[in-house]
Amino acid sequence: MTELEAHYNKFNEDKRLLRRHGQVEYITTMKYIHDCLASMDRPRILDIGAGTGRYSVALAEEGYDVTAVELVRYNLGILRTKKSSVKAFQGNALDLRRLEDSTFDLTLLLGPMYHLYSFQDKLKALREARRVTRPGGILLVAYLMNEYAVITYGFREGHIRECLEDGRLNQDFHCVSREKDLYDYVRLEDMDRLREAAGLTRIRTIAADGPADYLRPVLKAMDQEEFRLFLRYHLSTCERPELLGASAHTVDILRNPFHTGRTPDTSCPA
Repeated sequence: MTELEAHYNKFNEDKRLLRRHGQVEYITTMKYIHDCLASMDRPRILDIGAGTGRYSVALAEEGYDVTAVELVRYNLGILRTKKSSVKAFQGNALDLRRLEDSTFDLTLLLGPMYHLYSFQDKLKALREARRVTRPGGILLVAYLMNEYAVITYGFREGHIRECLEDGRLNQDFHCVSREKDLYDYVRLEDMDRLREAAGLTRIRTIAADGPADYLRPVLKAMDQEEFRLFLRYHLSTCERPELLGASAHTVDILRNPFHTGRTPDTSCPA
């Protein structure tokens, strides 16, 4: 068993997304998923790194044709117990050979980039996601953000010196993760390099949870009306560029360009 498998055998992703800070991430991501689906006719959806199926099962219950790929057998087992119409199988984001080219209209890559530690592996996953997405189709790609990790784990939790000393942070305060660290973190410029190398067109980028992860105890203490106001505030600001890099989770919404000779639609319907 790998360290990643051992981690997810104990980690409850469904429960995380039900907590207040997780609800912000889930509600925001689902809003943008629905925005993109709105203009599609009978879309086929692929969820790569589907975990326990929080997104894929919900979309299948709305009537969408959903396929899910998950690396961790334990997560896959939980997904299957939900008895949904999701077509789920075990697989790796780096190698989707079971799936044909240009099959899906909307592809979700909402977890794998967290656990890939080199530019080359991230790019390979992004290219595989592009390969199975039809020309003109949309990809949502989630990342964990560098500044969130430095501010919380480094400064708030008091690990900044040891991280600089043992190489987990370079002198520019950029995270340098290894497989034993389980998670990897990026900056906006890293996302730009990956998108450009994969040949994808950016529609927009969103701060999926914005300041929510920093405010866990504050959100938990809010009454329902105040929490609704926070969600309203967050959804009105989650595309603001000054918030993107400091969010815990940031989602790049990308289009797979049409073949030469076709002009891509660079908007994602709202």
